This record gives sequence, C-alpha cells and structure tokens, in this order.
Amino acid sequence: MLRAKIALLLLCCTAWPIAARAANNCPWLTEATAGGLLGGDAVGAFTKAAAGQPAVCFFISDAQGVRRTLRITVETAANAHIEVATMAHSCGPDAVPLRAIGNEAIACAADDRKAGTGQRAIGRVRDQVFTVTLLSPLKVDPMLPRDALKSKIYTAAEQVSGNLY
Repeated sequence: MLRAKIALLLLCCTAWPIAARAANNCPWLTEATAGGLLGGDAVGAFTKAAAGQPAVCFFISDAQGVRRTLRITVETAANAHIEVATMAHSCGPDAVPLRAIGNEAIACAADDRKAGTGQRAIGRVRDQVFTVTLLSPLKVDPMLPRDALKSKIYTAAEQVSGNLY
C-alpha cells in the first residue's frame, strides 16, 4: 500500500510540469515578461513563419479596462541589411539607434493615427530581421507614458535579439 502511494506521488510529480506548461510558444518572449512590459497579465499567441510571412508573437493585456498589445515579428531574409534599412525608412527622421541590440537596431514612434500611442523597434541578428511593436489605445496612458514606452521597447528588443543569437 505504501509503495502504491509513493508511486502515485512520483507519477503526479512528474506529470504536473506537463500539465502546467504555458500555451504560448513564443520563442523570443514569455507571457510573464510581456505582462511586465504591458503593465498587467498578458496572454500570448504564436504563429509560425509561413511562405513569405514572418513568425509572429502577439501579446494582449487588458489591465484596468485598457487593451495594450505587444507584437513581435521575425523573418529570415537573404538581404537582411537592406530589409532593415527599408523598414527603418518608415520611422522617418525620429529614429533613435538602439545600442547593443542586435545589428542596426532602431526605435521610433508607432502611434496609431486614430488614437493611441506606441513604440516600434526594428533590427536584425545575422539574417533574421525582427520588429517589436508596443501599443496602447490611449493618447496619454498612465501605465505607459512616453518615457516608459521608450524604456520598455528597448527591454523588449533586447530580449528578442538576445534570444535570436
């Protein structure tokens, strides 16, 4: 009887981590990290790269009735340097270099034209081009003021580029 109880306990202990596995399979950022960046619990989804489409991680946080999002894209490009330069062109003259983040990484505003505010990071690690976009639907978000957005986009880009190495 004691052996049966011990065997059952061991079986439960080894099966428990499998049951507790998170549904999000984003290879570059966890839901917990995304939640910290978005200011509340985050739920994520991962879509693998398909023909001509990048791999995408998408996180949503509905903290205090406000839906904030974090989107990461990663694609392999034969001419990654040119791809990053083309994408960076959309940032305009307000692009800021992100030092020690992959190669040629920059950050810029990613404001929604209708409403809201956000930041975008663009860069590459070898032949992998990445973008990280952090958005809030509020023009003035108390959880993500402009200074915090800049800091958080740096942190997110740092995580993504570090995981691409």
